[in-house]
Amino acid sequence: MFVTPAYAQTAGAAAQGGGTAGAIVSLLPLVLIFVVFYFLMIRPQQKRMKSLQDSIGAVKKGDTVVTGGGLIGKVTKVDETEVEVELAPGMKVRSLKGSIAEVRPLGGKPAND
Repeated sequence: MFVTPAYAQTAGAAAQGGGTAGAIVSLLPLVLIFVVFYFLMIRPQQKRMKSLQDSIGAVKKGDTVVTGGGLIGKVTKVDETEVEVELAPGMKVRSLKGSIAEVRPLGGKPAND
């Protein structure tokens, strides 16, 4: 009942210091979840996008490409921002490089068969 004010202040300060450590421990699972998401989801997606951008930048005449609309064709002409794709014999369309979804490796099945 008769507690000195100095002792009460010291006890209150000790309880507040424990609250800071508790807050850090409660944030630790959130940080761990973010790290796991980064290594399992974000980083592999960034690698795939980088490899796709590299392959689109290196597209050349004769490559087989798949457009964003799902059309498969052979590249017949390459400009800075556009490619000309032959979808069937005698049927050529111009497409933006940004709409290419995939560059297929050489020696694959021809698109015109």
